[in-house]
Amino acid sequence: MQISVTPDTFKLAQVFTIPRGSRTEAKVLTVRIERDGVTGLGECVPYARYGETLESVTAEIEGLPESFSREELQSLLPAGAARNAVDCAMWDLEAKQAGKRVWELAGLPEPEPEITAYTLSLDSPENMQAQAAKNAHRPLLKIKLGTADDMGRLEAVRAGAPDARIIVDANEGWSAEVYADLAPHLVRLGVALVEQPLPAGEDDALIGMDRPVPVCADESCHDRESLSSLDGKYDVINIKLDKTGGLTEALKLREAALARGFEVMVGCMVGSSLAMAPATLVAQGAVVTDLDGPLLLAEDRDTPLEFDDKGVHPPQAALWG
Repeated sequence: MQISVTPDTFKLAQVFTIPRGSRTEAKVLTVRIERDGVTGLGECVPYARYGETLESVTAEIEGLPESFSREELQSLLPAGAARNAVDCAMWDLEAKQAGKRVWELAGLPEPEPEITAYTLSLDSPENMQAQAAKNAHRPLLKIKLGTADDMGRLEAVRAGAPDARIIVDANEGWSAEVYADLAPHLVRLGVALVEQPLPAGEDDALIGMDRPVPVCADESCHDRESLSSLDGKYDVINIKLDKTGGLTEALKLREAALARGFEVMVGCMVGSSLAMAPATLVAQGAVVTDLDGPLLLAEDRDTPLEFDDKGVHPPQAALWG
């Protein structure tokens, strides 16, 4: 089994800003695993929030032994971007060698399109209202917040897209007091979900707090080991393959979370269609799907995911799986 890691860069359609900074391109790692003349593909997005860089993740992957199974991989690498790309490439390889689709190998129903959120970059209220108006035809908008004047931004987006369903992502930028103050206004403006309002290390403040709008754990939830610390704080968990360390753990996390009484959101980092493809399997039936990475790009893979009025479609075999 031969593994190669290649850095790839995809230009964004416009500057993308969250409270932690701005970017004009998506930098990803593409993993190729070849065995018996067949090649499987996977993609990951190293994330500085978790101490990952392109170099560190590449080193993790290149440090793997020459031969291992997908099951063995789960203990060879921790949950994170490196394991994600390798795990997804192994699923793709197994599907190609078996002449089946990944959903068949995983014992899942055939996937269908899922309505996905479209993310509005953090900006001035005036510019965010213009973004919202431009995308008002989309059924679900996600707003990046977490700084001063969040109410102004939220009011502006609602004015720009009066009929869209809205979710907000505070990116750990609020305090418990700020969330409590904003909650009635979130209800008034029809916000359907709040993603990670408090810093992951300070979310005990959510215990016992009135949550009139469902609260979703993002940075606080990585894999199944995270779940026991989320009870009483969150209503929903956000599953991202770059956090879980691949499709294998993502599917198990979804099952465990639902059994524990959480609802499930499936999200993404800013990457190409190759990164989103495995996540479309996890997103089946999710309360929120947020796989808009390719919609934010000016360029994509040769066989990109299809997006239309039905949402994001499962990948063609030529892309992945």
